[in-house]
Amino acid sequence: MKLFGLIGHPISHSFSKFFFDKKFEKENLNDCHYELIDIKTIDEIISLKNNIHLSGLNVTIPYKQSIIPFLDTISEEAKSVGAVNTIKIKDSKWHGYNTDVIGFEKSLVPILTPSIKNALILGSGGASMAVKFVLDKLSIPFCVVSRVSKLVEYNYKNITKSVLNEHQLIINTTPVGMFPYVDQMPEIPSDFLTPNHLVYDLIYNPAETLLLKNASFNGCMTKNGLEMLQIQAEESWKIWIAD
Repeated sequence: MKLFGLIGHPISHSFSKFFFDKKFEKENLNDCHYELIDIKTIDEIISLKNNIHLSGLNVTIPYKQSIIPFLDTISEEAKSVGAVNTIKIKDSKWHGYNTDVIGFEKSLVPILTPSIKNALILGSGGASMAVKFVLDKLSIPFCVVSRVSKLVEYNYKNITKSVLNEHQLIINTTPVGMFPYVDQMPEIPSDFLTPNHLVYDLIYNPAETLLLKNASFNGCMTKNGLEMLQIQAEESWKIWIAD
């Protein structure tokens, strides 16, 4: 049996098991199994290294950065991003990759418009690292908002109407608003969002977060993270099955 899984905390809401269960069924991969592996601290990863059936892992919040010291190798792209969301396990070696990059880029590019000049990234964790990497690649200037880091341009208390007007692309990379906390959203003044804004929430459960509801009410173009998840999952699978 080949075991794959998702590590993170919390992950009971995750779409990944459903996605891979369907994939394995469709492709008649009866020897493959996918599990949600909720670990409360990154140190719990050590016990997983003894599982001889484990062939690959996806990594989600909050471990995309803290997983790196536990890996034997890391791809150049993941190294540049500074975060890992995919691990291939071969010959007892753990190899780290980042497929969030291609997932975000492929899902974003088709909906970009010429009016989008600047981006505002909500959050400074592992998911934001992939977003920053893609925006740099696309030559879209950005600023980061964080409630915890002092090494960013803004905190939530100084997001004003003028700040939102200057940033036409708003990207939420935080878990705020994720199921079951569907009555929450990042603390930005969403009343100042306009039809000139594109609001992209990496959350996919619920399909429409409170942030996206408010953005849609104000005429914004909106997108959730489901397509990004599907693309990055497919890219993870390609890595796992490659020689």
